[in-house]
Amino acid sequence: SFCPQNPPFFVPAEQRMVLVACGPYTTSDSIAYEPLADLVEVICRDRPDVCVLFGPFLDAKHEQVENCQLLGFFAEVFKLCLKTIIEGTRSAGSQLVFVPSLRDVHHDYVYPQPPFLYPELPKDDKPRVHFVSDPCTLEVD
Repeated sequence: SFCPQNPPFFVPAEQRMVLVACGPYTTSDSIAYEPLADLVEVICRDRPDVCVLFGPFLDAKHEQVENCQLLGFFAEVFKLCLKTIIEGTRSAGSQLVFVPSLRDVHHDYVYPQPPFLYPELPKDDKPRVHFVSDPCTLEVD
């Protein structure tokens, strides 16, 4: 029989902080994204390793969207939302994972959903910003 002199030594994997948030990131009466600004502050303060952000980022069921009261195109409002998150969390260094929702008004609302397209993503942010499909499987670390 095999009997090692020293018992096996298991090193636990390094702990990771994962923040998960789900949209919409607006209040029901405003499209100004105040809750999103609060989320960006939390990310900068807590510096999670990974942030998984589920849509909707621009909710098809928002009153201002349904009543065509936006001052810009849906895609432009979405890009401004992404820019706010990406630039606002740059100092935290967190990996950002964007997952679409069937209620994202600017995106394909067929299932399964393809990842968002954001060709304007700055080159320096590409290593930490990830766009995934819905559904998807994520492996952290």
